[in-house]
Amino acid sequence: MKRLLFALFISSVSMAQTNTEVHLFDIKPNNGKWDVTNGKNISNNDGYDSQPHFYDENTIVFASSRNEQTDIVKYQFDNGEKSFINNTPNGGEYSPQRIPNSNNVSAVRLDKNGLQRFYQYNFKTGKDTELIKDLVVAYPMWYDKNTVISSAIVNDSLHLFVSDLKKKKNTTIAKQTGRSFHKIPNSSLVSFMKQNGKKWEVWSLNPTSKETKKITSTGTSQDMCWLPNGTILIAYQNMILQHNPKTDKNWSVFHKFENENINNISRITVNKDATKLAIVAEVSPRMLAQEQLDGYNKRDIEAFLKPYAKNVKVYTYPDKLNYEGIEEMRKRYAPMFEKTKDLHCKITSRIVKGNVVIDEELVTANGNTFKAVAIYEITNGKISSVRFVR
Repeated sequence: MKRLLFALFISSVSMAQTNTEVHLFDIKPNNGKWDVTNGKNISNNDGYDSQPHFYDENTIVFASSRNEQTDIVKYQFDNGEKSFINNTPNGGEYSPQRIPNSNNVSAVRLDKNGLQRFYQYNFKTGKDTELIKDLVVAYPMWYDKNTVISSAIVNDSLHLFVSDLKKKKNTTIAKQTGRSFHKIPNSSLVSFMKQNGKKWEVWSLNPTSKETKKITSTGTSQDMCWLPNGTILIAYQNMILQHNPKTDKNWSVFHKFENENINNISRITVNKDATKLAIVAEVSPRMLAQEQLDGYNKRDIEAFLKPYAKNVKVYTYPDKLNYEGIEEMRKRYAPMFEKTKDLHCKITSRIVKGNVVIDEELVTANGNTFKAVAIYEITNGKISSVRFVR
């Protein structure tokens, strides 16, 4: 059971090893378009930051890593103050949301022993109370104070459930569902994501009648939200796309971000009045390349390995595989770091193009200096391959 929970919740847990940030923007309509301004990285944290939720008109909550665990952060717009509302030494919290008609929040808690549960947390004290005992909730949304819509783990997939907390009853609705749930504007319906092959679709759900209906397809994007006018926003690479199912035939660009630290946007949400937009994005590949370089020059093996994927592949350009895996990399670099006291690498030129970083280097080792070129490819927030040109 523990291996199953880990496998299905890996999309969140694996991100705990990547450097994602929560960005907040002001948005407003302007002559048929939308202005996206005053962007700010509100997490500004080394590690995993994700799943933002607007708590009220002045506060947003999200999951944030600290001390090798993930806790709930609240951020206040007016003064920029950021603070944790809980501390769980043996586990981590994900998907924090405000509970309707309450000041408290809920979150999915994943303990280090693999146990996954859905909890309520006191907003002031952080004290927790389990909410649903007989369902492994992965991605929840509150419909009202007694009703939770969620994707929950069943065998080897995610299923859509409607949970009546008062009656302690869970009703299965659909299979192969995703992580994005939202109330549909000007209706009593909820939208959810459903997988069809390798593509994603937006569906509606009537929580009372349990009726579902397909709304539109979103391609490979599974993160979306709604504007008050019925327009769907989806995250795609460094862009947000828009589509109104009632009026539009095709998708169009809502906004493209020029900031190189906004890559591979995942979570996306707007506040009730559509004046604020929050997104989650990976940092620039430049930062990952620099992070491993800093670890190299300090001869700090842990700092050096941190930006690399566990199954990183190292090649001699163009495609001669030298070795694979972070542990093999450790075996090769740790002795070198220990023995080579003058080891140093200076970047003479760096090019960043999409998810690829090309470094021209001047390397010093054992009294010798030589030139080298390293090509780093970044996948899911980690360096997945390196090609050395010699």
